[in-house]
Amino acid sequence: MNDQTRRAEWIGLYTASIALALGGSAVLIQVTGGGSWAVFQALIEGSLTGNGRWGLTLGAAAPMLLVALGTIISARAGLVNIGQEGQLLIGAAFAVYFGFLIRGPGPFNLVVLMVFGAIGGAVWAGVAGLLRFRRGVPEVLSTLLLVTVASQLVAYALGREWLLLAADSAGARNNVSEQLPPDNRLPNLDLFGNQIPFAAFLAVAFALFVSFALARTVWGFRLRMLGRNPNAAQRAGVSQTSFGLRAMLISGAFAGLAGALMFAGGGFQFSNFKFVPGFSGNIGWTGLLVALVAREKAIPAILVAFVFAGLRTGSSFVGSTGVEARVTDVVEGLLVLALLIPPAIMFIRDRRRARLATTART
Repeated sequence: MNDQTRRAEWIGLYTASIALALGGSAVLIQVTGGGSWAVFQALIEGSLTGNGRWGLTLGAAAPMLLVALGTIISARAGLVNIGQEGQLLIGAAFAVYFGFLIRGPGPFNLVVLMVFGAIGGAVWAGVAGLLRFRRGVPEVLSTLLLVTVASQLVAYALGREWLLLAADSAGARNNVSEQLPPDNRLPNLDLFGNQIPFAAFLAVAFALFVSFALARTVWGFRLRMLGRNPNAAQRAGVSQTSFGLRAMLISGAFAGLAGALMFAGGGFQFSNFKFVPGFSGNIGWTGLLVALVAREKAIPAILVAFVFAGLRTGSSFVGSTGVEARVTDVVEGLLVLALLIPPAIMFIRDRRRARLATTART
Protein backbone atom coordinates (compact mmCIF):
# COMPACT_ATOMS: atom_id res chain seq x y z
CA MET A 1 0.00 0.00 0.00
CA ASN A 2 1.42 3.40 -0.98
CA ASP A 3 1.59 6.40 1.31
CA GLN A 4 -1.17 8.31 -0.48
CA THR A 5 -3.66 5.46 -0.06
CA ARG A 6 -2.79 5.09 3.61
CA ARG A 7 -3.10 8.84 4.17
CA ALA A 8 -6.53 8.80 2.48
CA GLU A 9 -7.61 5.98 4.79
CA TRP A 10 -6.57 7.95 7.87
CA ILE A 11 -8.38 11.08 6.67
CA GLY A 12 -11.51 9.12 5.81
CA LEU A 13 -11.60 7.34 9.18
CA TYR A 14 -11.10 10.54 11.17
CA THR A 15 -13.70 12.41 9.13
CA ALA A 16 -16.28 9.67 9.56
CA SER A 17 -15.57 9.27 13.29
CA ILE A 18 -15.82 12.99 14.02
CA ALA A 19 -19.02 13.25 11.96
CA LEU A 20 -20.55 10.38 13.93
CA ALA A 21 -19.51 11.96 17.23
CA LEU A 22 -21.03 15.31 16.31
CA GLY A 23 -24.15 13.58 15.01
CA GLY A 24 -24.48 11.59 18.23
CA SER A 25 -24.05 14.79 20.25
CA ALA A 26 -26.78 16.50 18.22
CA VAL A 27 -29.17 13.60 18.79
CA LEU A 28 -28.45 13.61 22.53
CA ILE A 29 -29.09 17.36 22.76
CA GLN A 30 -32.40 16.99 20.90
CA VAL A 31 -33.48 14.14 23.18
CA THR A 32 -32.77 16.24 26.28
CA GLY A 33 -35.04 18.97 24.98
CA GLY A 34 -32.52 21.40 23.51
CA GLY A 35 -31.67 22.65 20.07
CA SER A 36 -28.46 21.13 18.75
CA TRP A 37 -27.63 24.05 16.47
CA ALA A 38 -28.20 26.56 19.27
CA VAL A 39 -25.90 24.57 21.59
CA PHE A 40 -23.12 24.39 19.02
CA GLN A 41 -23.49 28.10 18.33
CA ALA A 42 -23.21 28.78 22.06
CA LEU A 43 -20.07 26.64 22.25
CA ILE A 44 -18.46 28.55 19.39
CA GLU A 45 -19.43 31.91 20.84
CA GLY A 46 -18.31 30.98 24.33
CA SER A 47 -14.93 29.69 23.18
CA LEU A 48 -14.04 31.78 20.11
CA THR A 49 -16.27 34.51 18.75
CA GLY A 50 -17.50 36.10 21.98
CA ASN A 51 -15.81 39.20 23.34
CA GLY A 52 -12.46 38.14 24.79
CA ARG A 53 -13.39 34.46 24.68
CA TRP A 54 -10.56 32.98 22.60
CA GLY A 55 -8.07 34.57 24.98
CA LEU A 56 -9.75 32.68 27.82
CA THR A 57 -9.65 29.51 25.75
CA LEU A 58 -5.91 29.90 25.25
CA GLY A 59 -5.55 30.44 29.00
CA ALA A 60 -7.34 27.15 29.70
CA ALA A 61 -5.44 25.30 26.97
CA ALA A 62 -1.98 26.18 28.37
CA PRO A 63 -2.06 23.99 31.52
CA MET A 64 -3.77 21.18 29.61
CA LEU A 65 -0.95 21.23 27.07
CA LEU A 66 1.74 21.21 29.75
CA VAL A 67 0.16 18.23 31.48
CA ALA A 68 -0.11 16.47 28.12
CA LEU A 69 3.59 17.06 27.38
CA GLY A 70 4.59 15.42 30.63
CA THR A 71 2.29 12.51 29.87
CA ILE A 72 3.85 12.12 26.42
CA ILE A 73 7.36 11.94 27.88
CA SER A 74 6.47 9.23 30.42
CA ALA A 75 4.52 7.31 27.78
CA ARG A 76 7.48 7.34 25.40
CA ALA A 77 9.46 5.62 28.17
CA GLY A 78 6.78 2.94 28.39
CA LEU A 79 5.31 4.25 31.66
CA VAL A 80 1.62 4.80 32.37
CA ASN A 81 1.37 7.92 34.51
CA ILE A 82 -2.28 8.69 35.29
CA GLY A 83 -1.72 10.74 38.43
CA GLN A 84 -1.39 14.16 36.80
CA GLU A 85 -4.27 15.58 38.82
CA GLY A 86 -2.42 14.93 42.07
CA GLN A 87 0.93 16.08 40.68
CA LEU A 88 -0.68 19.32 39.52
CA LEU A 89 -2.20 19.89 42.96
CA ILE A 90 1.05 19.27 44.80
CA GLY A 91 2.94 21.46 42.32
CA ALA A 92 0.49 24.30 42.85
CA ALA A 93 0.72 23.84 46.64
CA PHE A 94 4.53 24.02 46.49
CA ALA A 95 4.33 27.15 44.33
CA VAL A 96 1.90 28.85 46.72
CA TYR A 97 3.81 27.94 49.88
CA PHE A 98 7.28 28.91 48.68
CA GLY A 99 6.01 31.91 46.72
CA PHE A 100 4.51 33.47 49.85
CA LEU A 101 7.40 32.29 52.01
CA ILE A 102 10.13 33.89 49.89
CA ARG A 103 8.10 36.93 48.71
CA GLY A 104 10.68 38.40 46.34
CA PRO A 105 10.06 41.12 43.75
CA GLY A 106 7.58 40.36 40.97
CA PRO A 107 9.73 38.80 38.21
CA PHE A 108 11.88 36.92 40.73
CA ASN A 109 8.86 35.52 42.54
CA LEU A 110 7.32 34.40 39.26
CA VAL A 111 10.43 32.30 38.67
CA VAL A 112 10.17 30.98 42.24
CA LEU A 113 6.54 29.99 41.65
CA MET A 114 7.32 28.12 38.44
CA VAL A 115 10.46 26.42 39.74
CA PHE A 116 8.87 25.19 42.96
CA GLY A 117 5.71 24.20 41.11
CA ALA A 118 7.79 21.97 38.84
CA ILE A 119 9.71 20.62 41.85
CA GLY A 120 6.48 19.77 43.68
CA GLY A 121 5.06 17.86 40.72
CA ALA A 122 8.37 16.05 40.19
CA VAL A 123 8.56 15.04 43.85
CA TRP A 124 5.05 13.60 43.76
CA ALA A 125 5.66 11.69 40.52
CA GLY A 126 9.03 10.61 41.90
CA VAL A 127 7.28 8.77 44.74
CA ALA A 128 5.50 6.62 42.15
CA GLY A 129 8.73 6.26 40.19
CA LEU A 130 10.62 4.96 43.22
CA LEU A 131 7.83 2.54 44.02
CA ARG A 132 7.96 1.32 40.43
CA PHE A 133 11.70 0.86 40.10
CA ARG A 134 12.63 -0.02 43.70
CA ARG A 135 9.66 -2.10 44.79
CA GLY A 136 8.03 -3.17 41.52
CA VAL A 137 4.71 -1.41 42.23
CA PRO A 138 2.94 -0.70 38.91
CA GLU A 139 2.93 3.05 38.29
CA VAL A 140 -0.59 2.91 36.88
CA LEU A 141 -1.78 2.04 40.41
CA SER A 142 0.54 4.18 42.50
CA THR A 143 0.04 7.36 40.48
CA LEU A 144 -3.73 6.98 40.61
CA LEU A 145 -3.79 6.30 44.36
CA LEU A 146 -1.46 9.22 45.02
CA VAL A 147 -4.12 11.56 43.56
CA THR A 148 -6.31 10.85 46.59
CA VAL A 149 -3.39 11.33 48.96
CA ALA A 150 -2.53 14.64 47.28
CA SER A 151 -6.08 15.96 47.64
CA GLN A 152 -6.08 15.08 51.34
CA LEU A 153 -2.69 16.72 51.92
CA VAL A 154 -3.84 19.89 50.16
CA ALA A 155 -7.03 19.95 52.24
CA TYR A 156 -4.92 19.63 55.40
CA ALA A 157 -2.54 22.41 54.29
CA LEU A 158 -5.44 24.72 53.48
CA GLY A 159 -6.65 24.33 57.05
CA ARG A 160 -3.39 25.57 58.64
CA GLU A 161 -2.16 29.14 58.62
CA TRP A 162 1.46 28.03 58.88
CA LEU A 163 1.06 26.20 55.58
CA LEU A 164 -1.38 27.58 52.99
CA LEU A 165 -4.37 29.11 54.78
CA ALA A 166 -4.73 32.89 54.56
CA ALA A 167 -4.89 34.61 57.95
CA ASP A 168 -8.20 36.32 57.18
CA SER A 169 -9.71 33.03 55.98
CA ALA A 170 -9.43 31.15 59.29
CA GLY A 171 -12.87 30.02 60.44
CA ALA A 172 -14.46 30.86 57.09
CA ARG A 173 -16.69 28.37 55.31
CA ASN A 174 -14.17 27.87 52.50
CA ASN A 175 -10.48 27.83 53.33
CA VAL A 176 -8.34 29.66 50.77
CA SER A 177 -4.79 30.92 50.46
CA GLU A 178 -3.72 34.52 50.17
CA GLN A 179 -4.36 36.18 46.85
CA LEU A 180 -1.30 36.56 44.66
CA PRO A 181 -0.27 40.24 44.47
CA PRO A 182 -0.72 41.89 41.05
CA ASP A 183 3.03 42.38 40.52
CA ASN A 184 3.60 38.62 41.00
CA ARG A 185 1.17 37.55 38.29
CA LEU A 186 1.99 36.45 34.77
CA PRO A 187 1.45 39.24 32.24
CA ASN A 188 -1.11 39.16 29.44
CA LEU A 189 -0.85 40.37 25.86
CA ASP A 190 -3.82 42.49 24.74
CA LEU A 191 -4.69 41.49 21.18
CA PHE A 192 -7.94 42.25 19.33
CA GLY A 193 -9.87 42.64 22.56
CA ASN A 194 -8.48 39.44 24.04
CA GLN A 195 -6.00 38.97 26.84
CA ILE A 196 -3.54 36.30 25.74
CA PRO A 197 -1.79 34.87 28.82
CA PHE A 198 1.97 34.46 28.79
CA ALA A 199 1.40 30.86 29.89
CA ALA A 200 0.03 30.06 26.42
CA PHE A 201 3.26 31.16 24.72
CA LEU A 202 5.30 29.26 27.28
CA ALA A 203 3.28 26.07 26.78
CA VAL A 204 3.64 26.21 22.98
CA ALA A 205 7.39 26.81 23.33
CA PHE A 206 7.66 23.75 25.56
CA ALA A 207 5.66 21.71 23.04
CA LEU A 208 8.07 22.63 20.25
CA PHE A 209 11.05 21.83 22.47
CA VAL A 210 9.64 18.46 23.57
CA SER A 211 8.83 17.54 19.97
CA PHE A 212 12.40 18.35 18.91
CA ALA A 213 13.96 16.59 21.91
CA LEU A 214 12.00 13.38 21.40
CA ALA A 215 12.59 13.22 17.65
CA ARG A 216 16.06 14.70 17.17
CA THR A 217 18.20 14.07 20.24
CA VAL A 218 20.06 11.07 21.62
CA TRP A 219 18.04 11.36 24.83
CA GLY A 220 14.79 11.14 22.87
CA PHE A 221 16.05 8.14 20.90
CA ARG A 222 17.01 6.31 24.08
CA LEU A 223 13.67 7.13 25.65
CA ARG A 224 11.81 5.74 22.64
CA MET A 225 14.03 2.66 22.67
CA LEU A 226 13.19 2.08 26.32
CA GLY A 227 9.48 2.41 25.66
CA ARG A 228 9.45 0.04 22.69
CA ASN A 229 11.78 -2.69 23.94
CA PRO A 230 13.15 -2.40 27.50
CA ASN A 231 15.29 -5.53 27.14
CA ALA A 232 16.99 -4.30 23.96
CA ALA A 233 17.45 -0.87 25.54
CA GLN A 234 19.07 -2.45 28.59
CA ARG A 235 21.50 -4.39 26.40
CA ALA A 236 22.31 -1.16 24.54
CA GLY A 237 23.27 0.53 27.80
CA VAL A 238 20.02 2.40 28.48
CA SER A 239 19.26 1.91 32.17
CA GLN A 240 15.56 1.29 32.70
CA THR A 241 15.74 2.57 36.27
CA SER A 242 17.69 5.72 35.45
CA PHE A 243 15.84 6.77 32.29
CA GLY A 244 12.45 5.60 33.55
CA LEU A 245 12.77 7.48 36.82
CA ARG A 246 13.88 10.63 35.01
CA ALA A 247 10.91 10.35 32.66
CA MET A 248 8.55 10.14 35.64
CA LEU A 249 10.20 13.15 37.29
CA ILE A 250 9.92 15.22 34.10
CA SER A 251 6.31 14.13 33.63
CA GLY A 252 5.42 15.24 37.14
CA ALA A 253 7.39 18.46 36.73
CA PHE A 254 5.27 19.45 33.73
CA ALA A 255 2.07 18.79 35.69
CA GLY A 256 3.39 20.77 38.66
CA LEU A 257 4.41 23.62 36.37
CA ALA A 258 0.88 23.63 34.97
CA GLY A 259 -0.46 24.06 38.51
CA ALA A 260 1.92 26.93 39.20
CA LEU A 261 0.94 28.69 35.97
CA MET A 262 -2.75 28.23 36.76
CA PHE A 263 -2.16 30.00 40.08
CA ALA A 264 0.05 32.77 38.70
CA GLY A 265 -1.72 33.43 35.43
CA GLY A 266 -5.10 31.71 35.33
CA GLY A 267 -7.23 34.66 36.45
CA PHE A 268 -10.85 34.02 37.32
CA GLN A 269 -10.87 30.72 35.45
CA PHE A 270 -8.73 29.20 38.18
CA SER A 271 -10.01 30.77 41.42
CA ASN A 272 -8.86 34.35 40.85
CA PHE A 273 -5.19 33.95 41.84
CA LYS A 274 -6.04 32.06 45.04
CA PHE A 275 -5.41 28.44 45.97
CA VAL A 276 -8.67 26.82 46.99
CA PRO A 277 -10.13 23.32 47.43
CA GLY A 278 -10.83 21.84 44.00
CA PHE A 279 -8.27 24.18 42.46
CA SER A 280 -7.20 21.73 39.75
CA GLY A 281 -10.65 21.68 38.16
CA ASN A 282 -9.93 18.35 36.40
CA ILE A 283 -7.20 19.97 34.31
CA GLY A 284 -4.90 17.05 35.14
CA TRP A 285 -7.38 14.49 33.86
CA THR A 286 -8.12 16.56 30.77
CA GLY A 287 -4.41 16.93 30.00
CA LEU A 288 -4.12 13.16 30.15
CA LEU A 289 -6.91 12.89 27.58
CA VAL A 290 -5.18 15.49 25.39
CA ALA A 291 -2.04 13.33 25.27
CA LEU A 292 -4.11 10.24 24.52
CA VAL A 293 -6.07 11.85 21.70
CA ALA A 294 -2.91 13.42 20.24
CA ARG A 295 -1.44 9.90 20.08
CA GLU A 296 1.46 10.93 22.30
CA LYS A 297 2.74 13.57 19.87
CA ALA A 298 3.66 17.03 21.13
CA ILE A 299 2.70 19.17 18.11
CA PRO A 300 -0.80 17.68 17.59
CA ALA A 301 -1.34 18.11 21.34
CA ILE A 302 -1.36 21.90 20.80
CA LEU A 303 -4.49 21.70 18.64
CA VAL A 304 -6.15 19.04 20.79
CA ALA A 305 -5.59 21.11 23.95
CA PHE A 306 -7.21 24.12 22.26
CA VAL A 307 -10.26 22.05 21.29
CA PHE A 308 -10.69 20.68 24.82
CA ALA A 309 -10.19 24.14 26.29
CA GLY A 310 -12.84 25.47 23.89
CA LEU A 311 -15.32 22.93 25.21
CA ARG A 312 -14.47 24.05 28.74
CA THR A 313 -14.84 27.80 28.17
CA GLY A 314 -17.79 27.39 25.80
CA SER A 315 -19.76 25.38 28.35
CA SER A 316 -20.53 28.56 30.30
CA PHE A 317 -22.61 29.80 27.35
CA VAL A 318 -24.50 26.53 26.88
CA GLY A 319 -26.74 27.21 29.88
CA SER A 320 -28.32 30.11 28.03
CA THR A 321 -29.82 27.64 25.53
CA GLY A 322 -31.80 25.85 28.21
CA VAL A 323 -29.54 22.79 28.15
CA GLU A 324 -27.45 21.64 31.10
CA ALA A 325 -23.87 22.86 30.66
CA ARG A 326 -22.64 19.35 31.52
CA VAL A 327 -23.65 18.29 28.03
CA THR A 328 -20.23 19.53 26.94
CA ASP A 329 -18.69 16.70 28.98
CA VAL A 330 -20.65 14.23 26.86
CA VAL A 331 -19.55 15.98 23.66
CA GLU A 332 -15.97 15.82 24.92
CA GLY A 333 -16.28 12.11 25.65
CA LEU A 334 -17.74 11.38 22.22
CA LEU A 335 -14.94 13.35 20.53
CA VAL A 336 -12.33 11.40 22.52
CA LEU A 337 -13.87 8.14 21.34
CA ALA A 338 -14.05 9.45 17.79
CA LEU A 339 -10.36 10.33 17.76
CA LEU A 340 -9.31 7.03 19.35
CA ILE A 341 -11.29 4.75 17.05
CA PRO A 342 -9.28 5.34 13.80
CA PRO A 343 -5.91 4.25 15.30
CA ALA A 344 -7.57 1.12 16.69
CA ILE A 345 -9.13 0.30 13.32
CA MET A 346 -5.85 0.87 11.47
CA PHE A 347 -3.97 -1.30 13.99
CA ILE A 348 -6.40 -4.18 13.49
CA ARG A 349 -6.31 -3.72 9.73
CA ASP A 350 -2.51 -3.66 9.62
CA ARG A 351 -2.28 -6.83 11.69
CA ARG A 352 -4.78 -8.57 9.41
CA ARG A 353 -2.86 -7.51 6.30
CA ALA A 354 0.42 -8.68 7.81
CA ARG A 355 -1.14 -12.03 8.70
CA LEU A 356 -2.52 -12.45 5.18
CA ALA A 357 0.87 -11.54 3.67
CA THR A 358 2.61 -14.10 5.88
CA THR A 359 0.06 -16.77 4.93
CA ALA A 360 0.53 -15.97 1.22
CA ARG A 361 4.32 -16.39 1.46
CA THR A 362 3.98 -19.77 3.14
